[in-house]
Amino acid sequence: MEVPVNVPILLLISIILITLALVFYSTGIWAERISHYLKRWHVIMFWLGFAFDVSGTSSMHLLAEGPFDLQKPHTLTGQIALWLMLFHAIWATWVVRKGSEKTRKSFHKYSLFVWLVWLIPYFSGVLLGMQQ
Repeated sequence: MEVPVNVPILLLISIILITLALVFYSTGIWAERISHYLKRWHVIMFWLGFAFDVSGTSSMHLLAEGPFDLQKPHTLTGQIALWLMLFHAIWATWVVRKGSEKTRKSFHKYSLFVWLVWLIPYFSGVLLGMQQ
């Protein structure tokens, strides 16, 4: 695959990192939802998705023009999604370590909500990138 010369390498790295976040986070969310039981490897997928999202977001921020601005809808929804992902991963870690069986079986209900919120900045970023 040939990289167009007008695309900065940092942009390509950012896109790859954000896409890996989508792959890992979605894998964890849907595997947990299908099994109706929170497993340790689901939690690992949540943390990997979060780590790739933070890395991709950080590298995108290096490309951004101007200061960090929560007045922009994409930035605001991205921050909300990151904080939800962090809370979700911490909570999932706690549930796997010390939670009840009942909690492990019902955890997937919250996971889908966080994933859907996360998709908002993901797809708004795709649309913003296509406009440039």
